[in-house]
Amino acid sequence: MKNLLKISPLLLLMACGSSAVPLPEIVEQYLYYQPSNFPEPAYDFSKNPVTEEGFELGKALFYDGKLSRDNTISCAECHSQPYAFTHHGHTLSHGIDDKIGKRNAPPIQNMAFQNRFFWDGGVFDLDLFSVSPITNPVEMDEQLGNVLQKLRDTPGYPEKFEAAFGSKEITTERFLKALSQFMNSLVSANAPYDKYIRGEGSLSDKELSGLRIYQTNCASCHASDLFTDHSFRNNGLEVYERDPDLGRFIITENPADKYKFKVPSLRNVQYTAPYMHDGRFNTLKAVIEHYSTGVKDSETLDPLLKNGSNLGIALTAAEKEDLLAFLYALSDESFIKNPKYAAP
Repeated sequence: MKNLLKISPLLLLMACGSSAVPLPEIVEQYLYYQPSNFPEPAYDFSKNPVTEEGFELGKALFYDGKLSRDNTISCAECHSQPYAFTHHGHTLSHGIDDKIGKRNAPPIQNMAFQNRFFWDGGVFDLDLFSVSPITNPVEMDEQLGNVLQKLRDTPGYPEKFEAAFGSKEITTERFLKALSQFMNSLVSANAPYDKYIRGEGSLSDKELSGLRIYQTNCASCHASDLFTDHSFRNNGLEVYERDPDLGRFIITENPADKYKFKVPSLRNVQYTAPYMHDGRFNTLKAVIEHYSTGVKDSETLDPLLKNGSNLGIALTAAEKEDLLAFLYALSDESFIKNPKYAAP
């Protein structure tokens, strides 16, 4: 792996000039890095380079309940590191006052390579990402102005902002960019699959068989070594008529987007149960079985799941087991155990 952390020429000029404003040191060892088998990031690092001070500030904010109305709900409440920053065991995310959300909390990993966020893609910029959960009445139920004032009144935070951004001023932009610096550093690219691709390790015969099955049946949607093409698709889930979730349609109001949700990455799926936008499947075996025998037809069902009169992906029992073995080979243990990402 090589680090391709991008720094704007202007920042370099400022740092080297005799009248330069002191800038925090850019640290490459454990913050954002560019895995050699990943595509280029979607995030523009020239506007917000990751620094050690910015990372530490972002981490402090990520784990701080002050971001919520009653000071009890932090980002980590629904995004726990041991489970690839998901809300493990909860079908739907739980927020303030024990309120239950509408969807399953997706993992926070490899965020720098994404340009649409949440199951419906309602946010297009990582620097705006955090506004949604903070202001959502079911999640954190707070206003940004209140959050900023709480931080100003908390000893230590003005100094952290000064270290990260050059002054003690706590603004919305700095607050959101610090959170982005932490999230951009959550790069997961050290699973057995990655070591195999980079020539650093091997996969078992069963895992290699599963890789071939994945390439034939899954790679069209779960594309590249990010294992997602970032598109929105209807994957044939049964629609609960009592309370249907219209997915991407809520954002676009295009009837063609009804029941379409963002294709999630397959990375670390061993850790991120339950599955789908509403957490309806508790196991990966159940997910594989859905694609094999449970796909429901509808006007917006993805064409890749239609094969004449047959729906889904035909898999034998042995192929299902091999595919499951390959999915486990996407588990990055070093990511979920990295102490740099843990609560301060």
